[in-house]
Amino acid sequence: MATTGDFKNGIFFLFNEHPCQLVYFQHVKPGKGNTIVRTKFKDLNTGKLLEHTYGAGERIDLVSVERRPYQFLYKDDTGYNFMHKETYEQVHLNEDFVENADLMKEGQDVEMMVWADKEEILTCELPQFVNLQVTYTEPAVKGNTSTNALKEATLETGAKVMVPLFINEGEKISIKVEDRSYGERVKE
Repeated sequence: MATTGDFKNGIFFLFNEHPCQLVYFQHVKPGKGNTIVRTKFKDLNTGKLLEHTYGAGERIDLVSVERRPYQFLYKDDTGYNFMHKETYEQVHLNEDFVENADLMKEGQDVEMMVWADKEEILTCELPQFVNLQVTYTEPAVKGNTSTNALKEATLETGAKVMVPLFINEGEKISIKVEDRSYGERVKE
């Protein structure tokens, strides 16, 4: 059994019987009284960011979590289908479970966090950057090149993102998944 002294950003623990990932913590020593630990963590069942204050040395239950490589196979009416890259076992996830699913194309590698004790999938994460082809965007107008000007582009997966004016249809670009921002042109 661990205590709040074992907190590190990114660890997994149980809070109200839900698996959570620690995002931020701070030890606070008030003028009077005992030291406390303020925390922010993500509930992996609901996706909500929660805050809680623990007493210093309070016991917590750690969760054994494994990162496993999967490959996105296809989407059907009920959700998304993935295959484990080593065991070839297939899993199915509901649509609301996969963040930024519109940036995923068939064959895309993803990483899933699995609660090892229960073999329960907690999260499905795309890589930090994905490379996709632009299928539609308005052509840039000559002279309309003020700094940081952006236009909307539709990608091969149907996702819409903002890109610089110089990007044209047919080009492959890199998208930062976290904030869905343009990264760079990709040369093949």
